[in-house]
Amino acid sequence: MSTLPLCRAADLAVRPPNRRWLIEGLWAHRAVGIVGGEPKCFKSFLALDVAVSVASGSPCLRRYDVIEPGPVLLFAAEDALHIVRERLDGIAAAAGVSLSSLDLHVITAPVVRLDLPADRRLLRATVEALRPRLLVLDPFVRLHRRDENASAEVAPMLAYLRLLERELGTAVLLVHHARKGAAHARAGQALRGSSELHAWGDSNLYVRRKADALLLSVEHRAAPGVEALSLELHADGDALGLRVVEPDAGQPSAAPSAGDRIEDALADAGVPLSRRELRDLCRIRTATLSDVLRGLVSDGRVVQRDQRYELAMS
Repeated sequence: MSTLPLCRAADLAVRPPNRRWLIEGLWAHRAVGIVGGEPKCFKSFLALDVAVSVASGSPCLRRYDVIEPGPVLLFAAEDALHIVRERLDGIAAAAGVSLSSLDLHVITAPVVRLDLPADRRLLRATVEALRPRLLVLDPFVRLHRRDENASAEVAPMLAYLRLLERELGTAVLLVHHARKGAAHARAGQALRGSSELHAWGDSNLYVRRKADALLLSVEHRAAPGVEALSLELHADGDALGLRVVEPDAGQPSAAPSAGDRIEDALADAGVPLSRRELRDLCRIRTATLSDVLRGLVSDGRVVQRDQRYELAMS
């Protein structure tokens, strides 16, 4: 009887250190994963910055070195092609490179559906012909007409993208939305739809707003992550791109507000909490707690049910 192929654990190949990253610290070698966030958090800008960096070899976000530059294939399903061109021009200028010099290719078909066999065959043939180092698909919601909350419907589409990575050697970056009102949920838990999406990613980037700040969290399956890097969209003439805001060593970091502490405590708990529990966890005076909770409930960020409070996740 035939058996599955086997190998002693000690005989498994070891990946050389210089092959562990596509973008050092930001995206693993041949990783599949998600750029996620709520609306207006510059998810698409971040995905395009990654695309320009891989195609050019210039540091992503002006900070993260590209270890394996190469061709990039992009499908931007929500934006008109002239808008994609304008954004890429600005990001390329911010990176100090010419867009015309980049091996960056854009799929111009109006629709690509991961749930249709014919479209899957076309996308595979395109990837096989170009052999891109990175495939960028933005956003997931425009790539199918399935129920994102149903694991059985989401999993086959993600498995198809994983197969592209394994058989054709391309990393895959999928842009996906977070749930509305999920800014204080843990990054992966904030993604809209099935938990399959979070579990699928080898490298995941999450952008969110906290007050006026734009924050980036980085998560890897097989490497340490990074929490709450500050980003800004910086314009300089024709250049327009995201960059990491380096902390000012002379300025102490601002303490989180009472509202932030309450929302963080609710996110960490994952279950509704009473006022007493919130007071003890956040070390806030009762009077202050009452005032802040009232404001959070009024703003729709927190929901009160039976004398207990939880984050509004709708």
